[in-house]
Amino acid sequence: MEQMNEYYQSPLSQRYASKEMQALFSNDKKFTTWRRLWIALAESEKELGLDITEEQIEELKAHALDINYDVAKAREKEVRHDVMSHVYAYGVQCPKAKGIIHLGATSCYVGDNTDLIIMHEALELVQKKIVNVLEKLGEFALKYKDMPCLAFTHFQPAQPTTVGKRASLWAQDLYMDYVEIQHLLDNKKLLGCKGTTGTQASFMELFEGDTDKVKALDKKICEKLGYDQYFAVSGQTYTRKYDTQVLQVLVQIAQSAHKFSNDIRLLQHMKEIEEPFEKSQIGSSAMAYKRNPMRSERMAALANYIIADSINPAITASTQWFERTLDDSANKRISIAEAFLATDGLLDLYLNVSDGLVVYPKVVEANLLKELPFMATENIMMDAVKAGGDRQELHELIRQHSMAAGRVVKEEGKPNDLIDRIAQDPKFGMTKEQILSIMKPENFVGRSVQQTEEFFKDFIDPILAKEKDALGMQAAINV
Repeated sequence: MEQMNEYYQSPLSQRYASKEMQALFSNDKKFTTWRRLWIALAESEKELGLDITEEQIEELKAHALDINYDVAKAREKEVRHDVMSHVYAYGVQCPKAKGIIHLGATSCYVGDNTDLIIMHEALELVQKKIVNVLEKLGEFALKYKDMPCLAFTHFQPAQPTTVGKRASLWAQDLYMDYVEIQHLLDNKKLLGCKGTTGTQASFMELFEGDTDKVKALDKKICEKLGYDQYFAVSGQTYTRKYDTQVLQVLVQIAQSAHKFSNDIRLLQHMKEIEEPFEKSQIGSSAMAYKRNPMRSERMAALANYIIADSINPAITASTQWFERTLDDSANKRISIAEAFLATDGLLDLYLNVSDGLVVYPKVVEANLLKELPFMATENIMMDAVKAGGDRQELHELIRQHSMAAGRVVKEEGKPNDLIDRIAQDPKFGMTKEQILSIMKPENFVGRSVQQTEEFFKDFIDPILAKEKDALGMQAAINV
């Protein structure tokens, strides 16, 4: 415990990311996957006729999970090569098979294929969390689909919408992210086994120039790892542009979550909607009454980090030399893992907040009614024209009354008296009761209710049905 406090530890592990995501980027996951790949290589080479025995393969399988880290670490200090250190350590445990471990392969066989496998499994976890957030947003949206609220353009009052319709906008962003992840997963590939410069020359040597067997080797290895596609061409590594593609999906999720968190922070300022606030939670060290939107703010902070982090693989991909340079390694170890850990923590927050949003209907209504008289003027004018008024004259009168009412609100701090002004103007020929009958909030929300229902029915419900086994997640917020 003392050592843990003495040295730096990433907040992504300590505070934000789930244990499930951390496990995907752990040493155990990495090095047991290396061993899975070595076993798949040996099995495939045996099946294609190389002199490898079943006894050797069984020995490899017997030690697939018990990594002798101490041996590997000591060896790496001597040879300064992580893959060959683990080849050596595996051979210590498997003396009969040590001569065929990593046969014909280069370091990127285990390194790159493992990175791809881990990224794809991490994308699956991210997608699972998106599905759970979509379910919560759907429950919220449909519950409040017909509650009119003030909408904004330029953060200025505009035509009303509904609380549920606004939530459908949040859900639509995540729906788009889900689709992008699904595209990546539907087309996921391994590097396969391509050799030092991607030409498979070492395997052509092993198989005495039999190109069909070398092609079959790629296919067999991929199938043993659960893949049906591999990169058709490569240098020593798979193209680093792929890492950029993966992180761009995480960036899109960050954008979606950041937008949601911004809206919640603004709504909490207006006292219309609040994020969850626990009974003993402290909002401010100085102001005890405060209920700060700290979860939404943390979402914004993590989203900013993910967006900034995504430039790392873009730089790496653009600065690679020919078939391979090693200046991708240190950067890649950090940027890919941390982008996923941050996205994982971000989605846990999104799930937690969306599952506990608190709506204050009276405040929602009051904020809308303050502005509704201005928004109702077009309908009022149309009814007055139908009763015999002059449209141009009435338009000018409404403009004058609106400006005067606005001054009363802004300069005197008094309630909006536009309706009284219009009712008292004989040119309109309408009583206050008639005007108020026009000013029902639900008359101004257009197709908000139907749009919300249709969106979740047509786009989200099919995903929830398809991913029903993924539902039921609970987000634990550490701090």
